[in-house]
Amino acid sequence: MAILVDKDSKVIVQGITGGAGSFHTKRMIEYGTNIVGGISPGKGGQSVEGKPVFDTCAEAVEKTGADTSVIFLSAKFVKEAAIEAIRAGIKFVVVVPEHIPIHDMLRIRKEAVKYGARVLGGNTPGIMTPGEANLGIMPDIAFTPGRVGTLSRSGSITYYIADTLTRTGYGETTCVGLGGDPVLGSTFAEILQLFEDDEKTKAVVMTGEIGGVYEEMAAEQITMMSTPVIAMIGGVYAPPGKRMGHAGAIVEGTMGTAESKLKVLGAAGAHIAKTFLDIPKILSELKV
Repeated sequence: MAILVDKDSKVIVQGITGGAGSFHTKRMIEYGTNIVGGISPGKGGQSVEGKPVFDTCAEAVEKTGADTSVIFLSAKFVKEAAIEAIRAGIKFVVVVPEHIPIHDMLRIRKEAVKYGARVLGGNTPGIMTPGEANLGIMPDIAFTPGRVGTLSRSGSITYYIADTLTRTGYGETTCVGLGGDPVLGSTFAEILQLFEDDEKTKAVVMTGEIGGVYEEMAAEQITMMSTPVIAMIGGVYAPPGKRMGHAGAIVEGTMGTAESKLKVLGAAGAHIAKTFLDIPKILSELKV
């Protein structure tokens, strides 16, 4: 089993004729992702990597039965593209671009709730169900099918965790990149619940970073989970007031520090990992 995407997901690429869109469409198809078409207004009738290009999401859904979209567009076009996809019936939207305006993401989340859809990102590396589907920009060399789910705000950390799990024989069910922007389409708590409901996922590795409160918001969910959660927070040594790469990764006073997050998550029952090598050690102790 897997969460959110698998070999049967019917995926469209919004921005498929652009440089990033066409490049990553090729990569996703080579991995085995079921790309059924793409969207590029005014270029309907063309094809990219043998996949049809449509002018609108509504047309793509009607012609292909698409249920999933991955967006490769400039940030200023993301709100319109995501809302178009959601209103056309797409149930899962992956927003790869970064620096999505906060108000735009709030509008997208509102539409997603209204239409029963789910959004990942912005500023996400995407989502990978090893051996089945790769949506976004994740390097597939690090991933292998297995029994541990992962979710992280950082793309790089997602890859390192997957590589650690792959090299130690655990492998991954699904790897989810929540994204590094201040306002996200999905939260840690929401994705943790999906992993809890997945029979194949025997443990979850959750990796956050400094800034924001998404990690702390997951504490209540962790207390209700039978699936063990391993938590690691990047930015333990980040100085106050310093933004560390992502738009959402900034500590303000004592709020959003790595120490405060680890304290809250540990109190909720998460197993705390300080380094990548701690993860397989904890999994071994848990007999996963």
